[in-house]
Formats: sequence, structure tokens, C-alpha cells
Amino acid sequence: MYDSVYSRAIHVLIDTQDDVCKAPIVLKTKRTYNLSRRTIETVQALAERNVAPTQDALVELAVDELARHVLEADEAEAWTAAAADPEFAAEAAELEAVYGDAAAETWPRP
Repeated sequence: MYDSVYSRAIHVLIDTQDDVCKAPIVLKTKRTYNLSRRTIETVQALAERNVAPTQDALVELAVDELARHVLEADEAEAWTAAAADPEFAAEAAELEAVYGDAAAETWPRP
């Protein structure tokens, strides 16, 4: 008879503790910025209103929001440039001709 690890019973202990690894994960970096008094007071006032759990979180939220606005402006600029591009317009018209009715087949009607 052929004998392998698959033909014998294997007993394996599995550690199911939820505190197996307690390695610290550092996701943040300490930085120092020179901010105006007005900015500092605004951050403090918004943090007191619980806009974010901490002042650091509030600054991160504000930076993320600004980055989103900048990205949206960049995308709007790219779409404006594309609209003025005759090759893009021709390709878009070709795709509309081929797939124009596809939305009616897949999207629910109101």
C-alpha cells in the first residue's frame, strides 16, 4: 500500500489567540509646521466641535479634502482638454454609435 502524508492522520495545533503578535505598527510620522495663529485657532475650534477626534485627525481630514479638490480640478481640466481634442471626440462618437443603446439594456428605468 502506498503511504504518504495524505493517508495518515495528521494532528496540527492551531493557535487561535487574538494576541499572537503585538508588534507595534507605526503609520504616522511626527512633523513640525509653522502655522498662523488664525489657523491654529481654527483647528482648535473645529476640534472642540468634534469635527474630528483629534487636532491631528482634523488636519489630516483637511489635507485629504484639499487633495480631493485639487484632483477634481485636474480631472476637470483633462476633460476640458479632451473635449477640444478632435481625435477624442471622434473616438467618443464611435463608441457612442457602437454602445449607445447598451445602457438602456442594462440600467433600470425610472
